[in-house]
Amino acid sequence: MTWPDRRGEYREPVAAFRSSRALSTDDRRRVDLRRGDRVLVAATLVDGRRVVASRLALHVLNGEAVSRTPWADVDRGSLDATTRALSVRWVWGGTDVFTFDTDRASVRFAQTFRERVQSSVVHATTVALPTGGQARVALRRDEDGELFTQVVADEGVDLADPEVASAVDQAEDTLRASAGLRD
Repeated sequence: MTWPDRRGEYREPVAAFRSSRALSTDDRRRVDLRRGDRVLVAATLVDGRRVVASRLALHVLNGEAVSRTPWADVDRGSLDATTRALSVRWVWGGTDVFTFDTDRASVRFAQTFRERVQSSVVHATTVALPTGGQARVALRRDEDGELFTQVVADEGVDLADPEVASAVDQAEDTLRASAGLRD
């Protein structure tokens, strides 16, 4: 398909640009968009999965399966520009890797990914734990705009240990009080 550009010349569309933004009608129907949500960017991965960043969540379309993860459930992500792989760490400790088929798709998606994760974080602090390791205590915003606190600890940290729990509770109380939140 071709169309005239501003000078009236006909050019082929850039496939990477189209695939990084557009969703097929079928894929759009499969993405679970809640009221007030909208697709911001979509891309095809080298393994054939499709990833979709919407205002409220990260969606992964894998064959017939569709997963939806609210941004507040994403701990962090990191894009390796050389391999075009976005490594994602979930708040429950799991990880996933999304490898994009084009540089343009990886950059566009990673920028939107970063902005959406950051928009869910109101404030965060890192706590050095008495038993070693660290925990991050964050004040985050859920899909409905409600504020809540979230604790994500380094691997191997036992949040049930009384010394760790005391340090985390203190940091959480301080964070909530600074935001004017009461228990």
